[in-house]
Amino acid sequence: MSLKSNKRLRILGKILFVLYIIFIIYFLLFSDWYGRTGEMQEYHYNLVLFKEIKRFWNYRDQVGLFAMFTNLFGNVIIFVPFGFFMPMASKYRSFFTTVFYSFGLSLCVETFQLIAKVGSFDVDDLLLNTIGGLVGYIVFVICAAIRRRHVYKKKDSNRRR
Repeated sequence: MSLKSNKRLRILGKILFVLYIIFIIYFLLFSDWYGRTGEMQEYHYNLVLFKEIKRFWNYRDQVGLFAMFTNLFGNVIIFVPFGFFMPMASKYRSFFTTVFYSFGLSLCVETFQLIAKVGSFDVDDLLLNTIGGLVGYIVFVICAAIRRRHVYKKKDSNRRR
């Protein structure tokens, strides 16, 4: 693939990354669909790892499957694009960098939710969001390997002509 094509791909990655960040800020902090209908009167937080995960799992019949799925899998799924676009849009493409920034963004979101009283600070969300970033990074690595393989096959077939 040409240098020009790589540059376009990186610019596209940066644009998608910025759009994703805007979406995540709106969705996690202000979305009525996600239960952000106003400021709470007191601070809500969970500092015990796996406490909310266990609670949602144990009481899944009472809270409903949708609430359980949204909490457990939604927190993972919403950070998958971050783990994918971060190395695509950045020159920092390592596993540890992606995990670090996934955790950092999640920590910022959780802290803002606590301070602004528009949600709760939950260490389980930190874990699940970071796992989502990791999954996104794995998808990025797989896609990059497939792309490299395709490009090399294409270059090799062009040389044979």
